[in-house]
Amino acid sequence: MNTGPGLFSDIGKKPKDLLTRDYLSDHKFSVSTISATGVALTSTATKKGGLSTGDVGAVYKYNNILFDVKVDTESKIATTLTFTELVPSTKTIASFKLPDFNSGKLDIQYFHSHATLTSAVALTKTPTVDFSATVGTPTFVIGAEAGYEPSSGRLTKYTAGISVNKPDSSASIILGDKGDTLKASYIHHLDESKKTAAVGEITRRFSLNENTFTVGGSYAVDSLTVVKAKLNNHGKLGAVLQHEIIPKSLVTVSSELETNALDKTPKFGLALALKP
Repeated sequence: MNTGPGLFSDIGKKPKDLLTRDYLSDHKFSVSTISATGVALTSTATKKGGLSTGDVGAVYKYNNILFDVKVDTESKIATTLTFTELVPSTKTIASFKLPDFNSGKLDIQYFHSHATLTSAVALTKTPTVDFSATVGTPTFVIGAEAGYEPSSGRLTKYTAGISVNKPDSSASIILGDKGDTLKASYIHHLDESKKTAAVGEITRRFSLNENTFTVGGSYAVDSLTVVKAKLNNHGKLGAVLQHEIIPKSLVTVSSELETNALDKTPKFGLALALKP
């Protein structure tokens, strides 16, 4: 199921991840471990502003079924069941949250060597249906997605995108927000480990007659340390320092400031993820 064009959500994902992942504005601490029975357990505590939250998650795989359960400090239980190859070349994902009985969702993905189709249904009193499709190869992908609300008979969203991928680079163009936003992005990896890279993204918002241009990159200082930075034309500057303190355990420090308003207090984030 990995030889085709991939999901529509994968279009533009690599540049987006480099510009957003690990740029934190909160404090987070997590510990992950795997039991003797193969259950992966993760405990997370997060502090954002004056609010502290926490959750405990468990992931277990049995044959072609993946169980993912998470319980948070508000007594909410989020459950996701993923069935691989329930029908050949498909993946079925069922998710729900308790006690919110209107949070159920069923997602079916079909993978072909030259196309990928997905359909997601929100299991609520007024359900919505999302569709997406891509055609092409891992190198060249074109696709679209749409959301439909049967009760009102209207489209809730429609998006189209195209992507060209190479082993060391990826370029994409996405027309989203019902045709109101045009986004073009490009990422180029500069080393074999893909830890050092440069990225650029330009977004045009037609209704606001506004352009946002962002450049960024990552640099591997050594095998254990990576630094990242990004800057847009509105003067927002972000930086990340990530270090592997022990194998698979990371400490991440991030900051963000407005270079056009230096009197504003910069934002700082800190994350410690331990995997003993």
